[in-house]
Amino acid sequence: YVFMDTTTWEQTSLTAEIVGDAKDFLAENQDVVVAFHEGQALFVELPANVVLTVEETEPGLQGDRSSGGTKPARLETGREIQVPLFIDTGDKVRVSTSTGEYKDRV
Repeated sequence: YVFMDTTTWEQTSLTAEIVGDAKDFLAENQDVVVAFHEGQALFVELPANVVLTVEETEPGLQGDRSSGGTKPARLETGREIQVPLFIDTGDKVRVSTSTGEYKDRV
C-alpha cells in the first residue's frame, strides 16, 4: 500500500500488516492519517465514514422482506456489506469505518 503526504509529496509504502482492516475501506485518492513514531509507521486512521462504489449486488425484489429489507453487496475494495434493496451496482454508498455498516446512498 502506498500513501502520499499531500504537503511534501513524499510517498510511503506500508505493509498489509500495518494497514490492517483499514484496507477494506481504502479507495484511491482518499485522505487518511498514517500515525508514525520515530519514523516508523504504526497504523492507518480512517475517517468515521467513507464513500465507496458498489461493485456488485443482485437486483432487489420489491416484495422481498425475508432478509429484513437488505441484500449483500460487494464494494470496490472487495468488502461485502448489507445494503437496502434499492441499492444497485454502480451506486455510491457511505459506510461507517468503525462498524462496517451501510449509512446511506450518496
